[in-house]
Amino acid sequence: MFSPCSPEFPPEPHMELHQWCRHIIVFLLNVWIPSCFAQTTPPARSSPTPTPQTADNPDSLKFRLSGFPRKHNEGRIEVFYKGEWGTICDDDFSLANAHVLCRQLGFVSATGWTHSAKYGKGAGKIWLDNVQCSGSERSVSVCKSRGWGNSDCTHDEDAGVICKDERLPGFVDSNVIEVQVDENRVEEVRLRPVFTTATKRMPVTEGVVEVKNKDGWAQICDIGWTPKNTHVVCGMMGFPHEKKVNKNFYKLYAERQKNFFLVHSVACLGTEVHLAACPLEFNYGNATESCPGGMPAVVSCVPGPLYTQSPTMKKKLKMPPTTRLKGGAKYGEGRVEVLKGSEWGTVCDDRWNLVSASVVCREMGFGSAKEALTGASMGKGLGPIHMNEVQCTGNERSLWSCRYKNITAEDCKHTEDASVRCNVPYMGYEKTVRILGGRTRYEGRVEVLHREADGTLRWGLICGEGWGTQEAMVLCRQLGLGYANHGLQETWYWDSSNVTDMVMSGVKCTGDEMSISQCQHHRTVNCQKAAARFAAGVICSETASDLVLNAPLVQQTTYIEDRPLHMLYCAAEEDCLSKSAASANWPYGHRRLLRFSSQIHNIGRADFRPKAGRHSWVWHACHGHYHSMDIFTHYDLMSANGTKVAEGHKASFCLEDTDCDEGVSKRYKCANFGEQGITVGCWDLYRHDIDCQWIDITDVKPGNYILQVVINPNYEVSESDFTNNAMKCNCKYDGHRIWVHNCHIGDAFSEEAEKKFEKYPGQLNNQIS
Repeated sequence: MFSPCSPEFPPEPHMELHQWCRHIIVFLLNVWIPSCFAQTTPPARSSPTPTPQTADNPDSLKFRLSGFPRKHNEGRIEVFYKGEWGTICDDDFSLANAHVLCRQLGFVSATGWTHSAKYGKGAGKIWLDNVQCSGSERSVSVCKSRGWGNSDCTHDEDAGVICKDERLPGFVDSNVIEVQVDENRVEEVRLRPVFTTATKRMPVTEGVVEVKNKDGWAQICDIGWTPKNTHVVCGMMGFPHEKKVNKNFYKLYAERQKNFFLVHSVACLGTEVHLAACPLEFNYGNATESCPGGMPAVVSCVPGPLYTQSPTMKKKLKMPPTTRLKGGAKYGEGRVEVLKGSEWGTVCDDRWNLVSASVVCREMGFGSAKEALTGASMGKGLGPIHMNEVQCTGNERSLWSCRYKNITAEDCKHTEDASVRCNVPYMGYEKTVRILGGRTRYEGRVEVLHREADGTLRWGLICGEGWGTQEAMVLCRQLGLGYANHGLQETWYWDSSNVTDMVMSGVKCTGDEMSISQCQHHRTVNCQKAAARFAAGVICSETASDLVLNAPLVQQTTYIEDRPLHMLYCAAEEDCLSKSAASANWPYGHRRLLRFSSQIHNIGRADFRPKAGRHSWVWHACHGHYHSMDIFTHYDLMSANGTKVAEGHKASFCLEDTDCDEGVSKRYKCANFGEQGITVGCWDLYRHDIDCQWIDITDVKPGNYILQVVINPNYEVSESDFTNNAMKCNCKYDGHRIWVHNCHIGDAFSEEAEKKFEKYPGQLNNQIS
């Protein structure tokens, strides 16, 4: 139990009481032991007397990374205190300090720190010196130090941090930008709708522009307001474009309101990512009467295709994409990929910045960029790297309109793939669901806000029947908690809440929905196991694996083998032969097998682990290893109309690291009941000459076919991207030999090229006489 003056008492919610208690203690100690608290100037830098320092409110402090050259997760650490940005001195700095600061920046931890102004010298105050944290503090303000503004350092000693490139769950990025501006004046901007109908509709696309200051929300005078200013505001709100607004209604509205004008002049170029980066003139004196002849600035924005309400507008705005985002946990973030010819490729991060990132974001139907990420932050891509050293002015409609260099093999690798986080419209989806009962904030039983027939709202449970990874993915994204590790159909082992009624059942998601309410579900609840213990649950994670097949290797290794039946007993046990094999004259005769190698890479940001625990793995004596998954890959041979003519699959899988990228260590090995999985940056190789690595084509007639391989077909394990799990090849079989060509990952080509692939000449008439 805490006492009010206990040092363990959490300082944040009760800061004033905590400080009052400390003042009392200090006063008493000064009376009783005056010699211990004689006020002296520290004689030398080597012997300061660090004391815990507490800002008025640790949550009011702001932090940012600055300097050059640097990546988004490293830099000179700067803190905003008492209206001014300043730095931290490197004296006594440690990794523990860096851990605390990185967490305040929204990263999970620190991987290192720097001294002697590695990222360049800062300006202004040196706010903290001789900082000493244990590493577990919530804020650097409660660590020991000399005190705010008490330092004998110069900016040659500015400290920097290197944070692990992984965000804290649910962390909401601020719109702090990478330029030196008066951010203390304009940090938050909003659109306040005034139409009654508009106040209830999401997203808010039109309204009065308001900026936050210390006294609340204030308006901007519209005299001299330009479309470029509107463009910047719309970008901040998550919208790609703006449109003219009818001022007459707003003029009447403004005449009846008492307005407080904080800003009387804005002069944006239109390429800024934040209003604070525009030249601003602030009002001083009587701000209520400082917009003579004007009114509050009003903007109207055009939402992107994902957010527009009008079906006609959706169709109009939907264009064949030349840019896409891959591997992101949320809408509006991901690895940048561009279409060149008919093949998708990535962008190298050399010179990648917020201006170029904003061009991508707006092109994709979002607002301006919140972050320009480097170093394959959203996972490594595959295939070609199409662009290097991209330099945009900010006015371009497409990334291809920007200046860039063509890539050479020496220039870039996929470890340098560029990514973005875009401003997206606020939809309020997170308010309609919640998860409770788990051990951490990213796991628990799913509850949805349900409106009764009489209009009352209540939380009810979701029936666990049919609930799986794709449904859990939508739920985790809706809550801003990243990806889903697991979708659970039973949650009896978690604490139950007061909510016991099932209000939704039969939930089926494609995985692309923005909220669980957009998924298919029963009109009336139909749940066989309606007890709370069988409610749907989720375990969310900020990172996920991403498996892809090495398509060129399939093409290089494909061949036909006639294998004697007496060598196929193990394979028959694992159901790796076609059905007709059961009626064959064992052990005489043979089966014709289409064989190839599978090399499965994990290019995601988390290890791929089997869903089942070791206790449920199955020992297969014939092959001498444990199987950790029931179905891991499907191998299919299909006709032109998509009908399967033959199939094969690894009935069970032993997952291990066969080899890894340079600098990555193997972690998983099947031997001796070892841990199974595929490490990030590693691959699992199934050679063409091992059992079940084939399709039984004994009954297949000569013709033209499509060879398809699908990894993780039942979505048993979560991945950041399921669209790259399929690989397809053109295949020609003359009854004796086989030709395989044009092998590619399912999302490697444009939609147009993919349609042509499935209808190549000769496929419709695939019988060879």
